Amino acid sequence: MTGSTRWNRRQLFALMGGALLAGGAATLLAPRFLPRKPLVIASSVWLGYELMFLARSEGWLSDPGITLLETASATASLAALASGEADGAALTLDEMLRARATNPALTAILVFDVSAGADVVLARSGIDSPADLKGKRIGVEQSALGALMLRKLLDVAGVAKSALTVVPVTIDGHKQAWREGRVDALITHEPIASILRAEGGYPIFDSRRIPDTIFDLLVVRTEAIQSTPGPLKQLLSGHFRALHRLHANPQDVSYRLAKRLGLSATEVLVAYRGVELPNLYQNRRYLGGAHQRVILAAQTLSAILVEEGLVPRMDDLKGLVNATLLPQEN
Repeated sequence: MTGSTRWNRRQLFALMGGALLAGGAATLLAPRFLPRKPLVIASSVWLGYELMFLARSEGWLSDPGITLLETASATASLAALASGEADGAALTLDEMLRARATNPALTAILVFDVSAGADVVLARSGIDSPADLKGKRIGVEQSALGALMLRKLLDVAGVAKSALTVVPVTIDGHKQAWREGRVDALITHEPIASILRAEGGYPIFDSRRIPDTIFDLLVVRTEAIQSTPGPLKQLLSGHFRALHRLHANPQDVSYRLAKRLGLSATEVLVAYRGVELPNLYQNRRYLGGAHQRVILAAQTLSAILVEEGLVPRMDDLKGLVNATLLPQEN
């Protein structure tokens, strides 16, 4: 070594000691500098959920810690939530209640949409009204929502459940069951409803008959409200920004959403007529204050879940909703 680069033993020990001390300090300080765990939200394809994906494609979810996990069905979203792969999921209220039967620490922080015709009973030619279902086969998903729609349908029809054949069909099997002729009528929802209407399905009942009952929600682990409030707030802000874009320029947005929904741009706009997309003010009414309409609907659905044997007991509804992460601006 040259004189300029030669190290004596004291210098080497001093350097090593400094490195050890620095390493120890780094170990002590590391937890606050560790990369934040990403916030993962699972979501299947549905009209109300698509505004999250529009926000992502527009770059409005700039926080790198936000991940939207695309799933094939609500069942897959629930599985991701149960396994810990996801911190939250886009779910219907009845799906949320079923999840809370095993994990009560789940909270709804956003109402994506309220069904106002998007959930529908389609029937084949010759079945012109609910009363014509007597002796027919009807496809129904085994959920509180499916049970609720069937119950209301039969009330209108004046037909006993025993007078028809109920065929259990999961949502991902609706198109196949219809096309194979395994059902005469089908309780389904958009965008499948629009596809099957084009194939001859005739609507005889829809969710306009049961207003403020069928909610789609952003459901998160309750702990995430405290641990990742920043990403959650940005996700909610992105949703409302996309909602504003939809209202301001529906033609443009319909083209952007058409591919994921499997519909034409025109069909997207028609499908959106069947849902109400609550704005910020309406979200506050649904989730907070004296109204809490989600809570009222949950009481009804929880009772149906128990009656149908889908959950062992009524949900106590504690911590079911939280409006604190909604944007503050009017």
